[in-house]
Amino acid sequence: MNASAPPRRGARFIFACVGIGLLAGLLSGLFGVGGGTVIVPLLVLLLGFDQRRAAGTSLAAIVPTAAVGVISYAVSGSVAWIPALILAAGAVIGAQVGTWLLPRMSQTALRWGFVGFLAVVIVSLFFVIPSRDAVLELTWLTGSGLAVLGLITGVLAGLLGVGGGIIVVPALLLLFGTSDLEAKGTSLLMMIPTAISGTIGNLRRHNVDLAAAGLVGLAACTTTAVGAWLATIVDPFLGNILFAAFLVFIAVQMALKAVRGRTR
Repeated sequence: MNASAPPRRGARFIFACVGIGLLAGLLSGLFGVGGGTVIVPLLVLLLGFDQRRAAGTSLAAIVPTAAVGVISYAVSGSVAWIPALILAAGAVIGAQVGTWLLPRMSQTALRWGFVGFLAVVIVSLFFVIPSRDAVLELTWLTGSGLAVLGLITGVLAGLLGVGGGIIVVPALLLLFGTSDLEAKGTSLLMMIPTAISGTIGNLRRHNVDLAAAGLVGLAACTTTAVGAWLATIVDPFLGNILFAAFLVFIAVQMALKAVRGRTR
């Protein structure tokens, strides 16, 4: 199949999109991430999407997925609304900076740097056990820190195409002492305006497969709440271990891309 050609709209296309959505939604609810790190490679592998179209389609599918996730976490009071908006504002600005820097920086060096960052986070998660009673107190200092975190998240998203959740969730846990549930709920809320903004831009550039995005997004909505419910019953330390395993998966993906980029 030609990677640039749209996939055929048969039963295989539908079942693949639904399967991808079910898995992405479960992980999104469980870890507070958008699910793009699962959606993008599976769209490329199973349906022959090119990387840009897969990324644009994934971002569109994240909007309804994150919305359901936010509602699920909000029911248990695990969303910090104002901090999430501060993060989103920084991320939207940072994403513009990241896309401007994209052609000016070495992607291989950036990917290896991000792998190093993930390695530090993975090790740290085994030493920090989040308290379910912890609350993110909004002060001038924490507000400024959140704005900087959002900006950095947006820049990395623009440069590397990673979702904000794999940066924001560990940062809220390790740097701001937030509970694991509030970190995940806040991360999902932050993603919604960021994903909408990115999707509008991708639609203008014809980098979105709306049929695939709709199928993936709708399927993901059915399992996101299940993932969020599992997050509430999993022990916080076990949750850290599971999240660390997920980050290992992301780090391996990023390292493979860096090796391939160096080979080229």
